[in-house]
Parts: sequence; structure tokens; C-alpha cells
Amino acid sequence: MSERGRLRPEELVREVEAGRIDTVVTAIPDLYGRLVGKRIHAPFFLESIAGHGMHVCDYLLACDMEMDPTPGYAFTNWAAGYGDLRAVPDLGTLRVAAWLDRTAVVLCDCVDDRSGDLIPVAPRSMLRRQLERLRAAGFTAKMASELEFFLFRDTYGEARAKHYQALRTAGDYIEDYHVLSGTYAEPVVGSIRRLIDASGIPVEFSKGEWGPGQHEINLRYAEALEMADRHVLYKTAAKEIAAAHGHSLTFMAKWNASFAGSSLHVHMSLWNDRDQPVFAPAGDPSPTFRHFIGGLLAHARELAWCFAPTVNSYKRYREGTFAPTRITWSVDNRTAGFRVVGHGPALRVECRIPGADANPYVVYAALLAAGLDGIAHKRDPGAPFSGDAYVAGELPRVPHSMTESIAELERSVFAREAFGDAVVDHLLHFARTELAAHEIAVTDHERARYFERI
Repeated sequence: MSERGRLRPEELVREVEAGRIDTVVTAIPDLYGRLVGKRIHAPFFLESIAGHGMHVCDYLLACDMEMDPTPGYAFTNWAAGYGDLRAVPDLGTLRVAAWLDRTAVVLCDCVDDRSGDLIPVAPRSMLRRQLERLRAAGFTAKMASELEFFLFRDTYGEARAKHYQALRTAGDYIEDYHVLSGTYAEPVVGSIRRLIDASGIPVEFSKGEWGPGQHEINLRYAEALEMADRHVLYKTAAKEIAAAHGHSLTFMAKWNASFAGSSLHVHMSLWNDRDQPVFAPAGDPSPTFRHFIGGLLAHARELAWCFAPTVNSYKRYREGTFAPTRITWSVDNRTAGFRVVGHGPALRVECRIPGADANPYVVYAALLAAGLDGIAHKRDPGAPFSGDAYVAGELPRVPHSMTESIAELERSVFAREAFGDAVVDHLLHFARTELAAHEIAVTDHERARYFERI
């Protein structure tokens, strides 16, 4: 049998023949990092889908949160007729979906049906391209996502009916590391932890976070593409498990202005082709390590939209909330955008800039592209910062609005060199569409502020 929760194709055959699996969730990650796809009858999957793939409408890579086909994309549009792309299962991602009944799940790569080439604007393809560049330089990347979320006593249906007002958090006070309050949430959080681990997504631990009802479940680190896959599967499963318990949870970057935001902390290290760590091979930080950080610092502002893809993302960047506001590197300092942790073979860089709403494929691709550029150009990061980065006005700032980050990405020569014009233009159009949806919306804040008193 494979690693716990993982399935080889021949094992899936046996599980299907035994009646233990009858459905295969076959999905691609979209630009938001959501899983979209089909539930395929398992015998049909084995007969017709596993080796060839399935067809889905290509608008899945060119629509908004409401699934509206969005005009203005070069990749696909009404004039092109919104045709099909082929979603080819990556059978290395095949696993039991332990949180669902008699179900397996597999992730797919998006392929052009005529040429058979990967579609560059698909998030998984974006990360694959940077990993190919990394391999050409003699490296592989190992990464880990630390994701925070808020858990509620309301169901998703109840939350919608209440217009997301007066929601009941699962905890009533800041419960950072609190074992007692963690016990209260254990029926849901413990279920997520156990079922995720049983689905081939190894779990390290869960803990209360710095907000009432806020929690974090840490997953074991892995090679970069595998980790991004674990990340999106975990987010989907966590919501579905919470719903099965009559609860809801959110990965919004800033659910409530009064509470801490929810972060995506990304840990990363480079390894050579002999699977040996290169950041501190002899115990001390290597030039490769320093240059990698130099690249991260050099390009953090122009890649900031990759870390903060929604209007809500930027409301997380507030002083004194453990979300970084300044771009600097430091040793074990949670006020810095880039925090160095670990020693010897475990030496790694933690990027604290992304929010829990970010797409991990895009985040990882951006970080690796920046680090690789730092190595190629031997960028010096300077001395590590010491002190409170929140009050260090001399340090460059994390962009504090989506308008600012879009402008940074738009003028970035580096991003176009690293990702290609087609990908950058696609991401920019996606970002502008998201921003435009916000700019025409009338918010509860506006009604409360202006309805009577303006």
C-alpha cells in the first residue's frame, strides 16, 4: 500500500473493484486557488479519464468569483467561443478523500487540446515553469504553508442569511496557544486534522491563534508543487468538514477589522540534485542563502499582488498585528516581512507577507522566481534588520492597496522576464477585474457611515 492516504493507479483499481471507492473528484485549481472540476464515476475515470483527461470549459481560467465570463482576456473570450481545455490528471496527486464517502481526489494539469502543451496561465503551470528554471540552475525547492482561519458556530447558509453580520465565532477570546479553548473547537478542528492526515496530507499540529475562533493547522513540508497541491486540497476539505459539523470557517485575509488577519506564512529552502540542503551545508548560512534573500527583497514590492490578490488582502497589513508592513529580513523576528528560522540543514526563510486568501501556486512561483533572480545576480540582502520593523520608516513598505500593487506589477520588467508577457497580462486583467468589482460595490460601512449623517 502507498503512503497513508495516497493511491497508486493499481490501488485505485482494487478499491473500485472492492466497492470502497465509487467517485473520483477530478479538479483543477483556478486563479483564486479554488478547486473546480467534476465528480467522475470511478469505473469511467479508470476507463476513460485517467490516461487521457477530461474536457472543461476554458472560461474556468478567465472568470471571476461569481463564475461570470470576464471580457478582455486574450486567453479566451466570447469571440473565441469559450472552447474546451483538457484537464489531464496528475496521477501522482491521487489520494483518498477521507472526509468524503467512498471518494478519491486527483488534481489535473491544464493542457491545450490541440498542441498538448501546458497552458501557461493555469496556476499549476505557472509554478511548474519556475520549478523547471530552478532545476536548470541545479536546485529543487521544499516549502510549507502555514494557514490561519476563523471558525464559526454558524453554517455557511446561516452566514449568508445574516449577510455575514453578527456571526458567532467558535471562541470568545484570543486563544493563541490556549489548550482549553482548543478543546472546545476540537470536534471540528480535530476532525479536520485527522481526516486531512488520512488523505495523504501529513499534519503536524493544530493550535489556537491570535483571535477569537482563530486557528491554524500546520501541514508537513514537501517539494514545492506537492505542497501547493496539499494546500488547496486542505482548504477545500477544511470547509467541507466544518460544514458537515454544522459550522463554517473562512480563509479571508481580514474577516473583521477588530481582529487579527489570517496569514499564509510560507517556509522555503533550496536543495541540490542530491537532495542536500544548500542554505547552510556547512552549518553557516551560504552565499546562495544570502543571494536568495537578496532576490526576495529586491522584488517583493513588484510581486506584492501575488501575495495579496483581493481588496480585502490589504486590510490585513496593520502595525502591531503580526502581519508585516515593511519589506526587510530579520532573524526570528515576527515584525519583518521575511523571517529567518531554523539552523543548519533546517535553515529556511519564512515569508510572512501573503494572506490566507492567496493562491499558493502563484505565491510559490513568485517567491521562487525572485529568489532565483537573487542567486543569478548575486544580490546582497545587507545585514539582517534588528528591532521593531513596524516603526522603521526607512524600510520599503508592503503595498497597502490593490491599486498600488497592480501598478507595481504592471511596470515590472522582472515579472515579464520570469513569467512571460501572456501570464503577467492575464494576472493583471484578473486583478483589475477584482478591483473593479469592489469599486462599484456599496458596502455596509458606507451605509452605516453616510445613510443618516451625510
